[in-house]
Amino acid sequence: MNALGKLLAPVPAAALMMTGVASAQASEVGVQHAACGVEGSFFDGGGEAGARIRTGSSTGCTGRGSIQPSHRLVYWCTTRGNDAEFWTYLFNYTTGVKGWTRNNLLPNFGSHHDCKI
Repeated sequence: MNALGKLLAPVPAAALMMTGVASAQASEVGVQHAACGVEGSFFDGGGEAGARIRTGSSTGCTGRGSIQPSHRLVYWCTTRGNDAEFWTYLFNYTTGVKGWTRNNLLPNFGSHHDCKI
């Protein structure tokens, strides 16, 4: 259980509803959309893929470059985009480009560590 889960565990569901926070939403408070231009915090990574690297966790954000299967990637963290999909903040070591790519387009489904946005 993460720190947020431990913090919310003793709070009755009714109390969460009274504050307007549904219990399902409370479990995802630490996973938020990254606005265009927001960088993530470093954690782990590596792998291969073939997708666009964007300035934020949305297909509406500007593309900075593409990932090729031969490229080396360094994963930082993951967040949920405004499309409800998970996105990883990464650095393409081969090209020097950093940005956001959807997890389903990355090896091992991208990073598995929440961004601290």
